[in-house]
Amino acid sequence: MAGKGNAAPVIIKRKKIVGGGGHHGGAWKVAYADFVTAMMAFFLLMWLLGATTEKQRKGVADYFNPNISLTRSSAGGEDVLHGEAMFSDKLEAKSGTGIAGGRDPGEEGALAAAKADIDRALTAFGGESMTMEMALRHVVTRVTDEGLVIELYDLDDNPLFLAETADPAPVLQPLARMLAEVLAITRNGIAVNGHVRAYPLVLRRNPAWDLSAARAQAMRSLLEQAGLPADRLRRIAGHADRKPVTADPMVTRNNRVEIVLLRRDR
Repeated sequence: MAGKGNAAPVIIKRKKIVGGGGHHGGAWKVAYADFVTAMMAFFLLMWLLGATTEKQRKGVADYFNPNISLTRSSAGGEDVLHGEAMFSDKLEAKSGTGIAGGRDPGEEGALAAAKADIDRALTAFGGESMTMEMALRHVVTRVTDEGLVIELYDLDDNPLFLAETADPAPVLQPLARMLAEVLAITRNGIAVNGHVRAYPLVLRRNPAWDLSAARAQAMRSLLEQAGLPADRLRRIAGHADRKPVTADPMVTRNNRVEIVLLRRDR
């Protein structure tokens, strides 16, 4: 028994392992990734500041401004498609530098800003009533080499014109009134293009040319009646069925009219 009392005590050490500690942890990787992202954003900002003019920077800043008004003085300016910034205090000649393809970066930015501005205005109209919300199903906007295009197109259950005529359907009247107000945001020249679906080749007389031109004229008349100044109209054209927007040129979607806010350099 005495021998047992003199035995050395047995000490059991339990090592506590802390997950993610030391060089085995992953938290530093997240911090490093955040740092690299921040540096990339910083250098991109520095590049933009050096590669753009004051007007162009103001245009970019205004593009991200969520506020919108349909008054001419605060919603896009009078020269929004000529490279001017939205909410500009005065009109001046555009002096931005060109980029590949001959496009003015200031004008391209202004077109994008104008599209966002008009899209917000149209959305605001849609919130006024169910009628306007339903009417906006016919509308799509896009930027092209010609300018900012506001396209109105037929729906299978709700056409813009009475069948095979240039007589406006009921939905086109509120659309024209809405567009006349939205187009007042700028003073750019306007073109109206008419397009129709393709007809079967067996027809003795293809009505596509006459019908597309007549519908473009009808749209022009509705816009003027709604308050659009006649002197802003630069061109009225019928394109028949030569520019389909679908794989099948005979589908209803190809019946459309385009209201184009023309670029100032065209």
